Amino acid sequence: MTDPLGLVNSSSGSGAVGPRPPASPTGPDAGGQPSFKDVLMQNIEQVNSLQKDAEMAIEDLMTGRRDDAAAVMIAKQRADVAFQMLMQVRNKLVEAYDEIKQMRV
Repeated sequence: MTDPLGLVNSSSGSGAVGPRPPASPTGPDAGGQPSFKDVLMQNIEQVNSLQKDAEMAIEDLMTGRRDDAAAVMIAKQRADVAFQMLMQVRNKLVEAYDEIKQMRV
């Protein structure tokens, strides 16, 4: 199974998501690593791309330009799982923000 958001390092490299090019460090402690914002934005773009591909595959199936319904279902499921994972990351960020907001200084 591939990681559509590229959050889990896989040694096989057989997934649809390739290695990310290094982003320019934006923080003082970046140490050559891409910033969280860059990684998050790249993953949002990947999810958007998966959703567009799935919608295009559905449209092609409906118009008869494509006849492999199984591949269309797989593309749709891949886009759904990627979106759900992105929503869970968002939910965890909101929870962390709310927890920080509750802290007394």
